[in-house]
Amino acid sequence: MEGKVKNLCAPIPEGLHARVREAQEASGQTLGQYMTWLIQTFYDNQNKEENTMNTDKRTVAFQVPGELFERFKDYLQERGIKQNAFFLDCIHRALAEAQEEREATDASAEPDGEAEADSNGQDEDTEESGTAE
Repeated sequence: MEGKVKNLCAPIPEGLHARVREAQEASGQTLGQYMTWLIQTFYDNQNKEENTMNTDKRTVAFQVPGELFERFKDYLQERGIKQNAFFLDCIHRALAEAQEEREATDASAEPDGEAEADSNGQDEDTEESGTAE
């Protein structure tokens, strides 16, 4: 830690508190060390995003029923998650899942294609040896 140290105290949602403490304990750092790292990383990443994403951002907007929106807001607040982080995570997960499905489809299609080539090759050999006799 650099220079003087000051205490920072703020109430946060219980679920987020448990998540932070679990990660802090797993890191092997003291709470002060972990929170310093976490906050510094947040600001470093925020600056990087501002520098790289300002030139190529797009807006995604859609409407949802009011009751669903209220439930969604409560969900985000309980977990200490921002809307954009939630939706970015959803998009990343959906794209990763689609990529995995494509790779699985491609992998399962390859052996079938090879089998067809082999059987076609065998048929040609049989025909050739049949005509050669």
